[in-house]
Amino acid sequence: MAKCDVCGKGVTFGNKVSHSHRRSNRPFKPNVMRVKAVVNGTPKHIYVCTRCLRSGKVQRAV
Repeated sequence: MAKCDVCGKGVTFGNKVSHSHRRSNRPFKPNVMRVKAVVNGTPKHIYVCTRCLRSGKVQRAV
């Protein structure tokens, strides 16, 4: 579910590095919010990352 419906940004993976520098895998999840937005002229609930919200790629429905 952690995927933006506008830009397609999703989960990426990297390493969690402990104090002793041992490494294990961890997910980096985008900050995704459920937003009521105007899609094709009608209001609809979609999942949008905060980067798309901030940059104005999504028009929120009132």
